[in-house]
Amino acid sequence: MREIPLPQFHEGLLKEEWYVQELEQHKILAAGNSWVQRYAKMGMREGIFSDMAGALGKIHDTVVDAARPNVIARQIIDVRSTEEALERFPLESESVAYIAAEASINRFSGARYSTVDINCSIEIKDSIALKKAFVEDAKWNAMDRQLEALGRSIAKIETDKIIALYAAIAAANLAGGAEIAGGAAVLSWSKLVEMWDAVEGADFEADCAFMHTKQMSQLFTATEFINSQYLPAGGTQLTKGLVGQALTMNLFKSSRCTNGTVHVVSKFPAGVMLIRRDITTEPWDDPRKQEVGIVATERIGYGILRSTAVARGTNFKTTF
Repeated sequence: MREIPLPQFHEGLLKEEWYVQELEQHKILAAGNSWVQRYAKMGMREGIFSDMAGALGKIHDTVVDAARPNVIARQIIDVRSTEEALERFPLESESVAYIAAEASINRFSGARYSTVDINCSIEIKDSIALKKAFVEDAKWNAMDRQLEALGRSIAKIETDKIIALYAAIAAANLAGGAEIAGGAAVLSWSKLVEMWDAVEGADFEADCAFMHTKQMSQLFTATEFINSQYLPAGGTQLTKGLVGQALTMNLFKSSRCTNGTVHVVSKFPAGVMLIRRDITTEPWDDPRKQEVGIVATERIGYGILRSTAVARGTNFKTTF
């Protein structure tokens, strides 16, 4: 199985030439940034790092460390790194086969292709903005907590974007040609099987399902689900949204999903998220407003390639 590209830590990025160049520029900016100066001073006092480069590395790692458990989007879609602003994906739409008789004329007909262009034009960003007077008295724990909030915010928006991508698929284009009705009832094992079957019926292998926490709570009560989850505690990673496995699928829950809706996906053929620039951090300073802070950004693109590799169930009960 291909490893999911997660945001990289400072030490790993030091092997990348572009990051080393950016780090040198950030060190120059940091010299006049009171937030970073205060962060470095407090961090050196705590013995966490010893110089400005170490402080900038710690800033990046704190944001990334907070983001990694929350990047549920990267668990439910194929994720690839790219250095291109736009990538074109060819899709085989139709192939023609025939039975050739002996000594007959051979007819060759290749597959017909369509294309999907994915533009890495989406920049997600969030920032800490504080008055210089406030920064002068800031404590280490408070500053570290603010950085963690940046990472979680970036990850949540990324997850929102991918969930919305799946939600935007027209019902007629889904596996089975329609949504599966929940009938305002709780999510049952049979309904999960029905969605799984729709994807399998389209000749794709369903490998993940994602839903709101309410639907996951409903599924927890199904005897079939309980019997399928006799796993040691290490088999679940609730903090990463991964609850367990069922019917060849990893099951993910998130409050970012629409309550009452469940998606079952064969993620490799279904779509792709391209990462043009993963999570990076840099200091900023606005003398006019007497504000300083840190901005975290990432640049991505995404698109659906095979909508029939996705099944959707709707109108499930929204309360436990």
